[in-house]
Amino acid sequence: MDNNKLDTITNLFEGKEIRSIWDSEKEEYFFSVIDIISALTESNNPRNYWNTLKRRMTEEEKSELYAKCVQLKMKSPKDGKNYLTDTLDTKGILRLIESIPSPNAERLNFGLHKWEKKELMKYLTLNLL
Repeated sequence: MDNNKLDTITNLFEGKEIRSIWDSEKEEYFFSVIDIISALTESNNPRNYWNTLKRRMTEEEKSELYAKCVQLKMKSPKDGKNYLTDTLDTKGILRLIESIPSPNAERLNFGLHKWEKKELMKYLTLNLL
């Protein structure tokens, strides 16, 4: 992926950091699954939550997930090093949000839609003018 744009979204959901990366070839953002789970569940260990969620999926759900889940290097907020991180595009993240029981899901879903629209308009403005 050339010309990738790495972003950290902090104003999307109550100041929680959600790492994202722009794929210029596909022209879409990919979001860190762990960050989304952390924002939704406030779990002390969102990585374990994600692993448990994957274990509980049916074979069909797993197959669909693995077709859409992409591992991309993202900077860790803990040590600043880059690690492969499970990511999903906007459509995949919205599906993930729907699958996690959380009172925060609706606000995060709305915030993500609002942010995506703003970013898309910014991208179109910069690339079409």
